[in-house]
Amino acid sequence: MAGVQEQTQHGASHNSNKSNRLENIFHYQSHPTKHKITHTGQKPYQCPECRKCFTHKSSLIQHGTIHTGLKPHQCSECQKSFRLKGNLTEHERTHTGVKPYQCAECQKSFRLKDHLTRHERTHTGLKPYQCTEYQKLFSYQVNLIQHEIIHTGQKPYQCTECQKSFSHKSILIQHERTHTSERPYQCTECQKSFSQKSHLAQHERIHSGYKPYQCSKCQKSFSCKARLIYHENIHTGLNPYQCSECQKSFRQKYCLIQHENTHTGLKPHQCTECQKSFSHKNSLTRHKITHTGYKTYQCSECQKCFSCKVSLIRHKRIHTGQKPHQCSECQKRFSQKTNLTVHKLTHTGYKPYQCSKCQKNSFVRPLSLNMRELTLVKDLISALNARKASATNLLLFNTRELTLDKTL
Repeated sequence: MAGVQEQTQHGASHNSNKSNRLENIFHYQSHPTKHKITHTGQKPYQCPECRKCFTHKSSLIQHGTIHTGLKPHQCSECQKSFRLKGNLTEHERTHTGVKPYQCAECQKSFRLKDHLTRHERTHTGLKPYQCTEYQKLFSYQVNLIQHEIIHTGQKPYQCTECQKSFSHKSILIQHERTHTSERPYQCTECQKSFSQKSHLAQHERIHSGYKPYQCSKCQKSFSCKARLIYHENIHTGLNPYQCSECQKSFRQKYCLIQHENTHTGLKPHQCTECQKSFSHKNSLTRHKITHTGYKTYQCSECQKCFSCKVSLIRHKRIHTGQKPHQCSECQKRFSQKTNLTVHKLTHTGYKPYQCSKCQKNSFVRPLSLNMRELTLVKDLISALNARKASATNLLLFNTRELTLDKTL
């Protein structure tokens, strides 16, 4: 009897295993069936809300959460919820710091595969997105979308503080920080803060020494693309930014803006200590050091100290005799660029400074004018002294004659 039971149990185990195998076969065979549908283009699963169709039922279920607002996947750290499990997995890496995707060129790591793909284009130079208007190429689709708005001229995003309008919301957010002085991006090395994430990324390359942008002419590398573009103009001689007043050209836009202040007289940068104003921000920065009294830059030859590095560089030329600035007309060389600029006026004949005393003579530089006015003052003093001496001699002569008359 026991033997019969054992046979029955043994047979049941075969039937059970057979059933499991059939289930497994059906499970694995269903995937090729699903895959084949992608080739036929059939989308049998339709959303009852928006009539959008899907190839697989699972895709329809995921899509349905858009309409229901259901977010079943929650982060255990911050309780933030997500519609898709994959989005939760990506989010959890912000807590763990895991960056599983690494660049083969520079070993930089990323949380998301899409971020790695975009980063790799900085090495390959690939720009797969093209503008249909001017055929300009872009590495990222978001940059193409932002660029195309330029052609429409639309600026739907307006600042509530100054009513200035912008074509993109991200640019408006960056602009609003100029009013709030908010700097949400902080360097972990030196704690310096920035209003834009891109500025922080550029700054962090100072610490890392990473310079991904290389000049094709001289192989010099730079930490940001803007500096590379500025450098390349040295090789091409291109000065694309021209002053509308005097037609002087510049390699950088901010240099043109600073130059234009010389025509308008605008000095927007003011010292909080003495209220002195400057047309250039770097001039204000150098001026502020004069209030602190710090002179951190010392000449190795004569131990003279300076408050800013550029002053030390100019001073060292006294010892070296270096004159890097040459006149293109007569090849005369100068140690300082300002001296070369003044010298060039001698070839043009332009004398912008006029003497306020005689209105006759014009001068190339204010120093010459001051010397002229000083000469006029000296001449005036000499004339007054001569007149005074003449009056004194006349008085003495009259006194002697009066004395002689009394004697006679």
